Amino acid sequence: NEDLVSGAPILAKLTGAEVFHGPNADGEVEYAKTTRDGDCHAIGQLEIRVLETPGHTFDHLAYAIFDSEYPETAVGVFTGDALFVGDVGRTDFYPERKREVAGLLFDSLRKICELGDQAIIYPAHGAGSVCGSGMADREFSTVGHERRNNPMLKIESRDTFIARKVNENHYQPPYFRLMEHLNLVGGNAAPRVLMPQPMSLDELSSCEADRVIDVREPLAYAAGHLPGSINLPVDMIPAFAGWFIAEGEELALVASSQDQLSTTMEHLVRIALDKIVGGYVGVVPAAASGKSMRSIPMISTEEVERRLQGKPRDWTLLDVRDADERKAHSIKGSRHIYVGELNEMWKDLDPGQRYTLMCASGMRATVAAGWLDAHGFDHLDVYLGSMGAWEARRG
Repeated sequence: NEDLVSGAPILAKLTGAEVFHGPNADGEVEYAKTTRDGDCHAIGQLEIRVLETPGHTFDHLAYAIFDSEYPETAVGVFTGDALFVGDVGRTDFYPERKREVAGLLFDSLRKICELGDQAIIYPAHGAGSVCGSGMADREFSTVGHERRNNPMLKIESRDTFIARKVNENHYQPPYFRLMEHLNLVGGNAAPRVLMPQPMSLDELSSCEADRVIDVREPLAYAAGHLPGSINLPVDMIPAFAGWFIAEGEELALVASSQDQLSTTMEHLVRIALDKIVGGYVGVVPAAASGKSMRSIPMISTEEVERRLQGKPRDWTLLDVRDADERKAHSIKGSRHIYVGELNEMWKDLDPGQRYTLMCASGMRATVAAGWLDAHGFDHLDVYLGSMGAWEARRG
């Protein structure tokens, strides 16, 4: 598993439970035993039947749930990263075998569908996950609903499905490698208290954290933030923290509420980027005390149009959406760097130039602008509304 630290080895230590994984793993899973297609694990009246469903990974499993009193049809199925609500799993982890794994996923999806339209599906991820781009914002569905509505399940030709999958664009944040390692050897237990140590403004200013993470909403960050801090809004941390926080970095958090701090820590613990030295609440009081602040202006569609028409040599409209979004719609004259890849590609940009950051709405653009701001770029603004505003103006 690449995107979260498994709690299975800790749960096993606490309860004495056995942990199972699928065959053909990319390494030895030190805390688990192999279970295979056809194995059945009983829990009370429920029978959990193992389905080997390779494609997303070679060791991927789904678990079909049967009621022992009605053993003919499945009640539900845990589909993992094979089938989501509205999408299917990514198949880009084996680039040299991409056609093979895409074909395996096609076969695995058919295997899941054979459980029957009545089976409730419980996927491992939902909307916003890095594991797919078309997931609906629902936690479960049914096989029948997905067969009728999921665009990828509606593809009947194996060759057509493979062609679609091999041409998808996915990104692999650097923290994936850390997750792979921890999920082979077993990660540490989560802290019992998911709340950072409170910090005063003086403590925040004098702490030796490697990075200050401002988890407030993008507009709040843009209006005023502490110099050197980057913006990772709390709801965007699962998707983007793994791009901008390196393994082992010590972090100080800035938030607008204690709830934001708690939720942020919960997200970061799940991806083992949780060396948090403390949390500070309240940027406005910091400004009122005379603390130096930075801000990032927002500009309108009219201003973007004016600049595009004038073609100033010292200005770039930088689109930080993903490649599929840009392929569907783009603004002529803009440059493209995916927001996550700015973690390294910022070095290819000129701090002396002016940059307007844009995405679909302005949220990811503010994350990108905050990263550049923290790395010495002084001539930045964000296109508020971004592609949504651009298209709305054109009717």
